[in-house]
Amino acid sequence: MEDAYKTITNISKATYTEKRSKFIAYAIPIQTVEEAKAEIDKLRKEYYDARHVCWAYMLGADRLEFRANDDGEPSGTAGKPILGQINSNKLTNILIAVIRYFGGIKLGTSGLIVAYREAAAEAIAEADIIEKTVDLQISFGFEYPFMNDVMKVVKDLEPSILKQSYEMDCLMTLEIRKAKFDELKNRLEKIESLRFIE
Repeated sequence: MEDAYKTITNISKATYTEKRSKFIAYAIPIQTVEEAKAEIDKLRKEYYDARHVCWAYMLGADRLEFRANDDGEPSGTAGKPILGQINSNKLTNILIAVIRYFGGIKLGTSGLIVAYREAAAEAIAEADIIEKTVDLQISFGFEYPFMNDVMKVVKDLEPSILKQSYEMDCLMTLEIRKAKFDELKNRLEKIESLRFIE
């Protein structure tokens, strides 16, 4: 599994027009399928008079959870090109919804594919894209005389210290990128008196 992924920080909006059909695209940051459904419902209410609300979403750092929906457009002409834009930008934890107002001129399947793809691409272009890391946490206790050994590991591997308390028995919670987690754990295991806390 990758230990870094790209997502968006804000809701962005773009409008694309093709032969009088108007495509309003939203890129929305989401964390769950429930959030995606709630956002789609919100857009359906707001654009109740639109003919189609087509969408695609992708979730998870490994980008394995995704869905696309044509909402009545010919199969593969809307959801798929929207999802294609999410993929080509390597984004996740994102929903892109494209609302279409029909302009009276049929676009044909290739015209629809281009229009939905362009609308999605423009919404992504308007968004702030950031890279996030997949971080894991580890908590442990140790006796005070072994503080220097623990701090040497912390200095070498540079995890974030989330919690620490130094009494007779010291406690610490660290957070580190997934790729370095095993190395951190292995080095801590070698320290005398140290025990991991679930």
